[in-house]
Amino acid sequence: MMVPSCHAVVTGAAGALGRHLCLALAREGASVAAVDLDSAGLARVSQATEGLPGAVHTFIADVANAEACAEVVTRAEQKIGPLDLLINNAGISRDGYLAKLDERGAVVKMPRAQWQKVLDVNLTGPFLMTREVVAHMLANGRTGLILHVSSVSRHGIAGQANYSSTKAALAVTAKVWADELGPHGIRVASIAPGFLDPPLAMSTTALEAMLARVPLRRLGTLDELVRGVRFVIECDYFNGKCLEIDGGLTV
Repeated sequence: MMVPSCHAVVTGAAGALGRHLCLALAREGASVAAVDLDSAGLARVSQATEGLPGAVHTFIADVANAEACAEVVTRAEQKIGPLDLLINNAGISRDGYLAKLDERGAVVKMPRAQWQKVLDVNLTGPFLMTREVVAHMLANGRTGLILHVSSVSRHGIAGQANYSSTKAALAVTAKVWADELGPHGIRVASIAPGFLDPPLAMSTTALEAMLARVPLRRLGTLDELVRGVRFVIECDYFNGKCLEIDGGLTV
């Protein structure tokens, strides 16, 4: 699949990575459906992509809602044409320990809602979006690519049991669905970013400790991650695997 000719859906499009992906695809001439719940963020995506060779259309939808996913996929296909690329990028974090002692020595448990919300967006969302896009691909007899944005957190990080579980599951579902859909010419893969610039809000000491774990001793860039995404899109024999772009963190 060549980027200029693809018709893509990008979820979580209003965030930093999602916006960067939409810009990169539009610069190459792709037609993009940018999906998010953040209407103001989507407006910024529209402004940033004005005048680029490709076309970017924005859609407000909750990827954790089955009806919303079915509707947005249908509307996206009507707007930009038969879909051949879905990037499941939407994700949230609600970090917390399973159970801990507070400053008074009382036990505090992670609320189920805190656990469930991350699963709904990060895992059920990709399931629902993938199900709808693949159904359209099969109905139209088209090949294509489903790409999950996983994370280095898939290997497990303390305080992120919910987030880490979803990102590990994305890599597994990519493997399973690649096996199921390969005979139809539909590829499924995942990509796992490491620590990216700009970093999360943290102290200088915490940032230095984080970088000390990376063999290259620096943060990755969004451009570097996008180059990895482009490789997966254009290498038609890459399937079922997770491409880790993390500076060697998980070596």
